[in-house]
Amino acid sequence: MYAVIRTGGKQETVSKGDVVKVEKLSGDVGSKIEFNDVLMIGSDKEIKVGRPTIANAMVIGEILEQDKSKKVIAFKMKRRKGFHKKIGHRQRFTSVRIKEIKA
Repeated sequence: MYAVIRTGGKQETVSKGDVVKVEKLSGDVGSKIEFNDVLMIGSDKEIKVGRPTIANAMVIGEILEQDKSKKVIAFKMKRRKGFHKKIGHRQRFTSVRIKEIKA
């Protein structure tokens, strides 16, 4: 069984036991988190598609870590002008293990 959830403005396809990195969510390591924006649930026999979400559907996960990803460098330069600018950014993320999918 798998589900498509919406979190952080993005869609993730998850199944039981998966570890996914999503945008920063509030919560401590080891705490449970519920995703209520379930867009689709699929299994071997049938597929349920929500309009836009499925009522009473929920995906339950456990927070494994709160961390920052690798640094992304944005370098801007204009030739022959002496202009250059270097900006770095580290995006925060939450790593979640999917425990259960309720339909």
